Amino acid sequence: MPYRPFRNIGRYLLAACAVSFGVASVSAQSSLPSAPNPSRIDIFVGYSYDGGHGAVLPSSYTMSSVDYGAVGSTAYYVNRYFGGEILSFINPNGTNDGFYAGYAGPIVRLPLDHYTLFAHALAGGVRGGGPNTPGSGEENPYTWGSGLMAGGGMDYDLPWFHHMFGIRLFEADYRYTHIDFGPGISDMQPLGGRLNQNAAELSSGLLLHLGSVIPPPPVAYACAVTAPTGTIYPGDVVTVTGTATDLQPKKPVTYSWSSDAGTVSSDSAVVSIDTKALSAGSYTVKGHVSQGVKPGRFADCSAAFTVTAFQPPTVSCSANPTTVNAGDPSIITAAGVSPQNRPLTYSYSATAGTISGNTASATLSTAGAAPGTTISVTCNVVDDKGQTASAQTSVSINNPPPPPAPVTSALCTITFDKDTKRPTRVDNEAKACLDDIALSAQHDTTAKLAIVGNAAPVKVVGRSTPAKEKKAADWTAKEAAERAVNTKEYLVTEKGLDASIISVYTGTAGTNTVSTTLIPAGATLDSTGITPVDETAVKAVPRKALPEKHHHKK
Repeated sequence: MPYRPFRNIGRYLLAACAVSFGVASVSAQSSLPSAPNPSRIDIFVGYSYDGGHGAVLPSSYTMSSVDYGAVGSTAYYVNRYFGGEILSFINPNGTNDGFYAGYAGPIVRLPLDHYTLFAHALAGGVRGGGPNTPGSGEENPYTWGSGLMAGGGMDYDLPWFHHMFGIRLFEADYRYTHIDFGPGISDMQPLGGRLNQNAAELSSGLLLHLGSVIPPPPVAYACAVTAPTGTIYPGDVVTVTGTATDLQPKKPVTYSWSSDAGTVSSDSAVVSIDTKALSAGSYTVKGHVSQGVKPGRFADCSAAFTVTAFQPPTVSCSANPTTVNAGDPSIITAAGVSPQNRPLTYSYSATAGTISGNTASATLSTAGAAPGTTISVTCNVVDDKGQTASAQTSVSINNPPPPPAPVTSALCTITFDKDTKRPTRVDNEAKACLDDIALSAQHDTTAKLAIVGNAAPVKVVGRSTPAKEKKAADWTAKEAAERAVNTKEYLVTEKGLDASIISVYTGTAGTNTVSTTLIPAGATLDSTGITPVDETAVKAVPRKALPEKHHHKK
């Protein structure tokens, strides 16, 4: 019988262990959301109520009056779920008795969102006050014994101060206590005896969470060129910005930089590099951020940038006008463009003439340039980096205008209506006209002369027949031809003109006249409506000059 309580103790311990490992298994398989950052240390201070059942045997002394007191514990977790706990009870409120206890053992927990379930199994020492110890002379002395406890509970994390505080909603434990007060002597006067007590312990109070079982994430550092956003050219200031993540908010941060683009200096997350002295090529900037020497408290980054050489300028060249007369000017325009807006200087050259100007516009003087030639003009630009570009245009010099084409000119007309008996004979009335014709021919010795004889149509007398019609037409043509030949004869014999420069024709004017036309060299006679005369078939009738007195008779 004296060992039955220890058998019960074994059962309780097995049950406590089963509860502990069962909670651990559930926590590993639970799909419930876990707390984001479980604490490393939990400190609990609270109130406890003890419902004990047990007596000091063989005396009738009981410990049931020890029912409430203070409880405190400190749990240290090695990971999210498992840890060790030290717990103490102070129950000094009994009637001539009390308990002071200290326990230690494993604890398991299941962190949930705002809530934590836990279970523990502890063993330790208990100092209890009970019956007098025989021979001690003391009343109800405190004596050390042993104790076991197992149970669990639920905590709630308060949302303030980063979940630093919490409330233990409840903790329910089974507690077994064994104390030997010495040999029992009498039931009438309690002396000595042995206590084997089973008790139910309920507790509640406040929690303090310290530390974290999840280490802070390592510092990460990323660098990037933030300006300029496009192509980088020599002289641009390159800005590299480092972005650090997972820094500790209360720890100082140190930044440092290095680069193969030259010395860089900055104690902030931003550094600037002046590329004025850099050649075209690729460069790297390296950054370092630190909150200490421990791994995960510092990080490096790098950013590359490329310096691009300035692009050469381009130019177009134009002339206005593109064709001029010799001696006239032409405006030359050069449209130079630098892709990076570098300053440009202009110059010009020409294969002939002279050109002046050193801006985007120049003037070409064509004085002295040969007519019919083409002047080539070159427009040149150079930027401040010595890069050049050229373009050409041309200006044509007109040939002098050709002389106007010679044209025929109509001279005076001779009429043959007065002498009806000799209707084809050149009379004195025609002398003034013939003199003018001769003067015109003598003035231009290269000109030729065309004489066109005309005749009025002959009327057919009586009934008209084809034969009569043909005879009338032949007579008209004969008269016209004789008038032309007689006029030529006069000019040759009387005025001394060369017969080879005079051509005779018959025309269709329908009048008894002779018209004359001067044909300068290069001019062409319009032969419309005229017919050449066969001079071998027409005999000229010489004009007999009238007495001088008749020359002026009207």
